[in-house]
Amino acid sequence: MSAASGVPEAVFIVEDETLLAMLIEDMLEDMGYSTAFHASRLDAGLQFALSGTYDLAILDINIIGGTSFPIAAAIAARGIPFLFCSGYGRLGIPEAWGDKPCVAKPFSAQQLEDALSTLNASRG
Repeated sequence: MSAASGVPEAVFIVEDETLLAMLIEDMLEDMGYSTAFHASRLDAGLQFALSGTYDLAILDINIIGGTSFPIAAAIAARGIPFLFCSGYGRLGIPEAWGDKPCVAKPFSAQQLEDALSTLNASRG
């Protein structure tokens, strides 16, 4: 599916700051995406990562219950593209995930859209 084709892509959001999650959801909607699921806790995020239906994911690194790296591993194992968002920018991302796109908080809608475009382009 593709937002460019008019079919909204379902995005899985992992973000423990409720207001920021709502802002991301609004930004995504304005770009033509839909929200598949929003998780603020590691346990709920990991469960959805393993069994949920979504096309892309946006992962905050530090969440309630730990970090989102176990979620990232589950998503990567399924071959689903994802990006990180972090107040630390790329500094908060371990070398193992260094090839993944990252938007630094706070970010604009344009920065998020650019990161999603990069993510979509890498899907081949």
